[in-house]
Order: sequence, then structure tokens, then C-alpha cells
Amino acid sequence: MENLKVKYIGGYYKVSLIKGNVYNVISIAEGMYRIIDETGEDYLFRSSDFEIIEEYAI
Repeated sequence: MENLKVKYIGGYYKVSLIKGNVYNVISIAEGMYRIIDETGEDYLFRSSDFEIIEEYAI
């Protein structure tokens, strides 16, 4: 399995994510990334709102 570090580049989630911040993707489901947001909870977010900055194998 591979993990991703992604940068939020903007989109719908203006409150729970900060544009330009880097987040760890903890899983991928149906083209969406599960990420722990600024509230400390994990949610699914559209992958199109992120830029992959690092991909690594675990």
C-alpha cells in the first residue's frame, strides 16, 4: 500500500482545511482521500482539491 502527502489547493472545504497546508492521506475510497482535517477528525475529501507532493510505500 502507498501513502500520500498532499497539499490542499482549494475547493469546497474552506472551514476544515487550510489552503496550502500539507496533509497525510490515511486511505483512498472511490477517488476521495481520507484526511485528518484541522478539527482533528478524519473525513473524505475530493482528490481534485489536492496536489500530490509526496508518495511513499509503507
